[in-house]
Amino acid sequence: MSGRPLPTSDSLTAPALAAADVARGIGRLFARNDIWCLAEVPLKNGRRADLMGIDAKGLVVIVEIKVARADLLGDAKWPDYLDYCDRFYWGLPPGLDRAPLDSEAYRPETCGVIVADGYDAEILRPAALDPLAAARRKTQVEHLARVAMRRHMALIDPLATARDSLN
Repeated sequence: MSGRPLPTSDSLTAPALAAADVARGIGRLFARNDIWCLAEVPLKNGRRADLMGIDAKGLVVIVEIKVARADLLGDAKWPDYLDYCDRFYWGLPPGLDRAPLDSEAYRPETCGVIVADGYDAEILRPAALDPLAAARRKTQVEHLARVAMRRHMALIDPLATARDSLN
């Protein structure tokens, strides 16, 4: 060992954490704050939210997770999530350069930032409340509930959901 500190560029630190690690840390943070979420939730526009949850007030939260700078900079689809949530966050691992999220293109006045590893997370910038219309929120909450129930049923009776998918 040379005694020199390890480089801290995101090309070395970010890949060490997978999106699943970041999701787990955010899930723990949310659980402590009475926000319950699911991973990989399909939306009606064909997109899939990395994390989607409901807080204690019934507000819908979406988190888009990025673990590599190229993926963050190349994501042009993220604004498509804004029509499906009351609050939107970026979820990133420690060490990933967050500077792009401060640029106007990433709407820093609206979008929050969470840094997470596989154990915990911290909100660095709260997400602004951009309320959904009541009818849209009701639809999103019902959709999220049905996805959760379907996943739960698949855990307790895999054949029930297998039969259902054949119809």
